[in-house]
Amino acid sequence: MSSADEAGAGAAAAGQVGAGGDAGAAGAAGAAGAGQVGTEGGAGYGLEAGIVGDVTGSGEPRRASGGPAASEEAGADAQDSPADGARSGTPAAGTGTVVVVGSINVDQVVTVARLPRPGETLIGTGMVLLPGGKGANQAVAAARRGASTVMVGAVGDDVHAAAATPLLTESGVDTSRVEVVAGPTGLAVVSVGDDAENTIVVVPGANASVGHDAVERHADVLRSAAVVVLQGEIPADGIEHAARLATGRVLLNLAPVVAVDADVVRLADPLVLNEHEGRLLLAALEGSASVADAAELGEDAVSSVSLFSDSPEGGPTDGSDGLGEARDADAAVVTALRQHGVPSVVLTRGSAGAIVSDATGLHHVASPRVAAVDSSGAGDAFVGALAARLAAGATLLEAAHEAVRVGAYSVTGAGTQPSYPGLGDELPSVESVDSDLDGDAAAPGDGGGASSGAGSAAEGRA
Repeated sequence: MSSADEAGAGAAAAGQVGAGGDAGAAGAAGAAGAGQVGTEGGAGYGLEAGIVGDVTGSGEPRRASGGPAASEEAGADAQDSPADGARSGTPAAGTGTVVVVGSINVDQVVTVARLPRPGETLIGTGMVLLPGGKGANQAVAAARRGASTVMVGAVGDDVHAAAATPLLTESGVDTSRVEVVAGPTGLAVVSVGDDAENTIVVVPGANASVGHDAVERHADVLRSAAVVVLQGEIPADGIEHAARLATGRVLLNLAPVVAVDADVVRLADPLVLNEHEGRLLLAALEGSASVADAAELGEDAVSSVSLFSDSPEGGPTDGSDGLGEARDADAAVVTALRQHGVPSVVLTRGSAGAIVSDATGLHHVASPRVAAVDSSGAGDAFVGALAARLAAGATLLEAAHEAVRVGAYSVTGAGTQPSYPGLGDELPSVESVDSDLDGDAAAPGDGGGASSGAGSAAEGRA
């Protein structure tokens, strides 16, 4: 397998098929049982027909202990529900709450000199258990960047639950909406090579319980949020219901790419994907492939896109050596997604930065250059920072400027959540200028010279 993104080997659970990463590998499906969601249907369904099984676990979930004391109305400090049509608007500065509905895992991180080939056994150099899960990662990242943040999710009643949430509470995330359900806590098995690349396999565990009914129990805080953040590691009906309950902005990070209604994709403002996920989703929207074909489509869909992993300086973005062509191809994917009715799209491109498209136009946001240590969780750092800035009233382009720098900072440390910067941490600066991809104007980057180190950040990978 070539280099994998944080959620590239995401789990296929609750009738969903995981996709993403370079190989588009599907994770193991959660078996029906206590705290799990049974899979229905089969391969071949697309965005319009995602099928989700019933929750078969017994017992009423209870709230997890710990975290900041929550008021009776957890969203009391959030903005008032906007009038119709305000979904695409920007909340007033300083008034927005970020609510993350998503996965909470324990990451079993194994370090190894290089990632193993299929069928190969290698001796690892270390192993550690860390809190993780795309939802929890994004909540920590948002809170550390100053956002009032609420986490909606679930952990199991096993010994791993205590290891899953400490950095959420330490970062100031309101965890009163995290439920404890029968069964195991979600688990991610992460392998990290000396080159900072990683592979990840996710076992959903308690995350498979965060479906429609679980989301409905927290409808109040979702309706009061300035930004609702969603990812692909919970059941599709949970993603869909949360998006429909939201009255503020919906940030949908469809990683892994799972079968959700196309109408829900069109509620995303922004839709955040990496270059691989963008192609998979576009193929599904256009009817040329179903989400269930993702494993086969993944390699072919991205075969012509350079990840810049061999470039010591992160690769040029001025059109030389075909890299400009790759950027143009990614920009075409973003444009096509917008044409399918998505209000705004952010396509993350690893060390090459991000492409942002909304009503203001199509823009390239340059990335800092840093010495990478571990790229796992960098895409989640990007998403959390993006959500925090949007909730504070920034434009999408302004938010993306900071998000690429937060993502770049995160790859300079080991692990996911422990590597995320707080407001007092100095972010790496951007050397190159941004560009307006549908016009002649060029916008300056964040200023300053490139940070030291030859390695390239993988901050844009979701």
